[in-house]
Amino acid sequence: MYRYDTIDRSIVQARVAQFRDQTRRYLAGKLSEDEFRPLRLQNGLYVEKNGPMLRIAIPYGQINATQLDKLADITRRYDRGYGHFTTRQNIQLNWVKLPEVPEILAELAEVDMHAIQTSGSVLRNVTTDHYAGVAADEIADPRPFAEIVRQWSTLHPEFAFLPRKFKIAVSGSIEDRAAIRVHDLGLQVAKRDGEIGFQVFVGGGLGRTPLIGEEVKSFLPWPHLLTYLEAVLRVYNRYGRRDNLYKARIKILVQALGVREFARQVEDEWAHLKDGPTTLTDTEVARISDHFAPPEYETLPADDLCQLAHLREDKAYSRWVERNVRTHKVPGYASVTLSLKKPGVAPGDATVEQLEVIADLARRYSFGEVRVSHEQNLVLPDVPQRELYTVWHRAKAGGLATPTIGLLTDTITCPGGDFCELANARSIPLAEDILRRFDDLDHLHDIGELELNISGCMNGCGHNAVGHIGILGVEKKGEEWYQISLGGRQGNDAAIGDVIGPAVRAAEVTDVVERLIAAYLDLRHGDERFIDTVQRLGHTPFRDAAYNQPRSHEENRRVRYA
Repeated sequence: MYRYDTIDRSIVQARVAQFRDQTRRYLAGKLSEDEFRPLRLQNGLYVEKNGPMLRIAIPYGQINATQLDKLADITRRYDRGYGHFTTRQNIQLNWVKLPEVPEILAELAEVDMHAIQTSGSVLRNVTTDHYAGVAADEIADPRPFAEIVRQWSTLHPEFAFLPRKFKIAVSGSIEDRAAIRVHDLGLQVAKRDGEIGFQVFVGGGLGRTPLIGEEVKSFLPWPHLLTYLEAVLRVYNRYGRRDNLYKARIKILVQALGVREFARQVEDEWAHLKDGPTTLTDTEVARISDHFAPPEYETLPADDLCQLAHLREDKAYSRWVERNVRTHKVPGYASVTLSLKKPGVAPGDATVEQLEVIADLARRYSFGEVRVSHEQNLVLPDVPQRELYTVWHRAKAGGLATPTIGLLTDTITCPGGDFCELANARSIPLAEDILRRFDDLDHLHDIGELELNISGCMNGCGHNAVGHIGILGVEKKGEEWYQISLGGRQGNDAAIGDVIGPAVRAAEVTDVVERLIAAYLDLRHGDERFIDTVQRLGHTPFRDAAYNQPRSHEENRRVRYA
């Protein structure tokens, strides 16, 4: 894991001191609201429905046990005892008090954490695969490159006031688990003739105009990573719209110019930058990569005999392993997902006590490291198989072992109208209602893999557009209504879902989901996944089910085998 050096620490400490003075002047009436707003946003501080919200950066989703303990301590003393992990691998504190924020930032700096560039029209937190460095299908570890981008982009003066926010994601594996195609810029690690490089996608994004990013460069050799990123950002900074907030993202520019013309302009700009001072060297990449050297793994058998016995003898444990444990690239180890989707709790929320449990689990069983997934769960990346049964018991005692990763109730959900001032509708009560309705584990496992995503407004922070089932809150005459979409996908074949009909009232949403599931179970072939059935049959039978236009079993049988 990357460790800050004196340069990193001096930058963070200087920013803390700067914001402390800015906050003092604002509270003393020496800065107006309009003057203070961009200053607080540069430090991750929003003003939401219930008051200030602080978004804390977790670069590329990697955090250690000491930092988790500090977050628990801060959350206990300055907030209401829980934090919210986001789809951008950050954590938000929703109940902070403005006069105390500088002190929170000072305490975060003690453990090499900050809130810089978690908001505002800047380069945001770089994200990557939560299994980076341990995934069996990895081409190359993306974390050193994510860290290089973080260092380059932090407080970059040329890109401090972009037309709108700019998000970068990096995937180092054959399977994209970082959702790179729905980012402003996505980097897919690739190999050509034994050389590492990147396939570059630009113009993806969710929100009001959800789009899949388009390839602008099929192979970018790694030394040119920063110079090419700078060229992309210069074109965007120069031509991105600043007259319309809703048309200011780079995806709108790419669509307006066309991807070929956009790529041409980037190449023209790159011609002035290529081989310049920010060209990466073997020495620099090696220096950063040393921080991500593998831990001191033991030499273990590929299969632990006690673990195999527990799998045979304990059905509940076996079910948890099936959903929450992933194969590791090192024999004898596994990666464990700790679920933050317990019924009765907002998805992504973790209490102080849970943060402390996770920190202890990381220290004891995973070399002190934890990852944040963009599905709003946490991962212990390096657990010996012999310890899995113990980890399961301890996670279960902490409310962190719901065995539903990848299933219907492992929902991605934004804070919605309960917290966000931008939201048209609430998201959390819907997620809780769906979790209650589908609380039978046997039924959930029979349904199988299904991604259900909920957003409370057009900004799409809950990734509804790429959910197999997407739910989007809209407002009609002061009331909360919800659009239902089908067919969205993330990953290598990412796609935007289609709205299947008119919006429905909040009280009807869970019934609609239940009818969609019932139609799927009636129409699927064998173990066919929900998304595969939707792709095979199209939306019509599901739309009919959603809007309660029942078909007979015989009609469904004909559709199923059409």
